[in-house]
Amino acid sequence: MNNDRIEGNWKEMKGKVQQQWGKLTDDDLDVIDGRREELVGKIQQAYGKSREDAEKEVDKHFN
Repeated sequence: MNNDRIEGNWKEMKGKVQQQWGKLTDDDLDVIDGRREELVGKIQQAYGKSREDAEKEVDKHFN
């Protein structure tokens, strides 16, 4: 996945991310700020997923 793509379009993508992962708060999204690794970590925490599963979800959502 292209990390620059997430970061460059983060403002437009925040709404879609929050729809997909509704447990993520606005504060979480501000901390993530388009960084893929931060997003994966927050999904892991909020949903109790393994790192691998969270990465697969992020890759599927952004590809």
